[in-house]
Amino acid sequence: MDSFKKLKTIITPLDQVNVDTDQIVPKQFLKLVQKSGFGKYLFFNWRYDEHEKQKQDFVLNDKKYQNSQILVTGENFGCGSSREHAVWALKDYGFLVIIAPSFADIFYSNCFKNGILPIKLEQKIVEKLKQESGELEVDLENQILKTHNEKISFNIDSYKKKILLEGLDDISQTLKFEEKISQFEKQSIIPSVL
Repeated sequence: MDSFKKLKTIITPLDQVNVDTDQIVPKQFLKLVQKSGFGKYLFFNWRYDEHEKQKQDFVLNDKKYQNSQILVTGENFGCGSSREHAVWALKDYGFLVIIAPSFADIFYSNCFKNGILPIKLEQKIVEKLKQESGELEVDLENQILKTHNEKISFNIDSYKKKILLEGLDDISQTLKFEEKISQFEKQSIIPSVL
């Protein structure tokens, strides 16, 4: 997993609340066995019509948001089933930051495990950010968002912050203790009884 420190890009405003994991990536696309390849299915039912042609009125189909890496959305984002595929789809599409007033707990946790920074902000601040037309800078080390005329601080658990700054997934975190694990295994060997 890549480390995350700073990011500066335009935002994509998704004016929806209670976006569940089935809307993020529909169940019929969960056949892949790797984490990559899900981006093309992100918000599939909202992005495409029944003939799989892009719907012109959906925000992700607007060319001005094509290179955005920050999604700003409504409360309770990522609710529904606990599938990790939803986070994989967002990351594979290119989003590295999601800003919302609230997240479903498991989705929120899955974001950190996959290198996405979920930021919780007050509703009125989120609504203001959705109106931003310029770039937004995310500074994780200092826990600050910078618009063209404002600085907004955000809270994050110190351990989750460290995970993102160092680019540690669950396996990487475990491997940091590899030497201690090996020592324990050597001390814990029980002789076999015949």
